[in-house]
This record gives sequence, C-alpha cells and structure tokens, in this order.
Amino acid sequence: MAAFHLFIIALSNYLVQIPVELFGFNTTWGAITFPFIFLATDLTVRLFGAATARRIIFTAMMPALLISYLLSVLFYEGRFQGWETLSSLNTFVGRIALASFLAYLIGQILDVQVFNRLRQSRAWWVAPACSSVIGGLIDTLVFFSIAFYRSTDAFMAANWPEIATVDYAIKLIVSLSLFVPAYGAIMGLVTRHLKPARA
Repeated sequence: MAAFHLFIIALSNYLVQIPVELFGFNTTWGAITFPFIFLATDLTVRLFGAATARRIIFTAMMPALLISYLLSVLFYEGRFQGWETLSSLNTFVGRIALASFLAYLIGQILDVQVFNRLRQSRAWWVAPACSSVIGGLIDTLVFFSIAFYRSTDAFMAANWPEIATVDYAIKLIVSLSLFVPAYGAIMGLVTRHLKPARA
C-alpha cells in the first residue's frame, strides 16, 4: 500500500506542473489522480485500522518527497530535461515537493482521524464521504498556498486560488461520484470474501 501511495504522489506532483482548462476553468492534471490516495487510505483504515494507515503514511512520506522532486526536475514542464538538471536546485519544483509533503502528511492524518471516528456509522458512505471532503480541503489549501503563493511561475502565481478552487471541486466530484461508490463496492467484495474464511 505504501508503494501505491508513492506512485500516486509522484504522478500527481508531476501532473500538477501541467495546467489544463476544464469547462473554462484553470486546473492541473494532478487534481484527477490525487483522490486515489483517499480511497487507498480509507480502505486501509477500514480493513486494517488507523494505526496501520498512519504507518503507511509515515513510511511513504519521505520517499515520496524525494521521488517527487527527482521526477519533477527531470521531467519539468512535461519534457525530459536531462540528468544535468539534478546538479542544481530547482526551487519551483522544490516548493511543489515540500508542499506535497506537508499537504500529504496533514491531509492524510486528518483523513484517517475523520474516517476512523465516522466508520461505525450505520450508513457505509458517511466515513469515506466526510473524510474525502475534509481531507481534500485541507490537502488542497496546504498544497496550493505553499507551492504557488508568490511562485516564480507567473501563471501559477497569478492563478493559484482559482486553480486550487477548481482542483478541490474536481477532487470532490471524483471522490464523491467515483471513489465513494468504488469504496462501497470494494468493501462489499472484501466482506463477502472474508465471511466464508471466518466460518
């Protein structure tokens, strides 16, 4: 599960450098990939407990910071820049990696807390929906404010509040319309699969 977290974080941090316009709004491709983290974390909390989910978060966070930085420098603006780019510090990418590190840590720990408190609810969808809404909001605010406030990238510096708002809206749409139902389906399969083993 920690490897899945690393993959999603690295992919999302690379994709956040690539702006896209959706329905007339500016956002990034990272908004579409990052919600997978919340699905993985929520399933981990439900199946293995909050302590295991926290352990995965702490296991993934430092390698994710390093991998995100390296990939984003090497493939800056969607093109391979050459190995020599690693010889100097790219502060734009460094801010993205640091922002991702802090947003991931804070957002995922909060997601675990919210999900764990609500998982005993009679309605199966309450915990994943609420944890996605709250965790996604905190993650988005922390990430975009650290990564792009007064950024050296003029477009991102000027547009980060709009991009963050659209990013959060996309995370909500993806999480609530795709991942919460996927969570329910996966939990149904796992629960049916585990019941005969316990008998």
